[in-house]
Amino acid sequence: MAWTEERVEQLKQLWGEGLSASQIASKMGGVTRNAVIGKVHRLGLAGRATPAAPKPRVVRHQTEETRIAPLYGLDQLCPGIDKPTISSIGGNQCKWPIGDPTTDDFHFCGQSAGHGKSYCAYHSQLAFQPSTGRRDDSQTRQRQLPKVKQVG
Repeated sequence: MAWTEERVEQLKQLWGEGLSASQIASKMGGVTRNAVIGKVHRLGLAGRATPAAPKPRVVRHQTEETRIAPLYGLDQLCPGIDKPTISSIGGNQCKWPIGDPTTDDFHFCGQSAGHGKSYCAYHSQLAFQPSTGRRDDSQTRQRQLPKVKQVG
């Protein structure tokens, strides 16, 4: 079937009314759906699909870089204090390691630690941070252990 000017005008009119390619083919007769689609494409008729709305742009806020102040060893804060080593540290001195253990400059804090404590007050806060929401250990153990029947 040849596309005459009358048939092309009819195609444009039906396409403009919003009919589908299948509906146009059946109304016009003698053409297939694919022939209608091909002719619409060659004629450059506007598609009827509305363009998708542009997605809103994601605005990324630049966060400020959090900088942590360097933690200086006690020897840098109090330069006059001795630097106890593993062989010279006493029982009530803070045993917080300072420096790289593979170097000769490695030592311990050496500040006064409470009786039976390993660290001074400052290093205890670093070493032992409170855990929140902990339950009593006895209650936890009772829930975890299965009940056992005693025989006898």
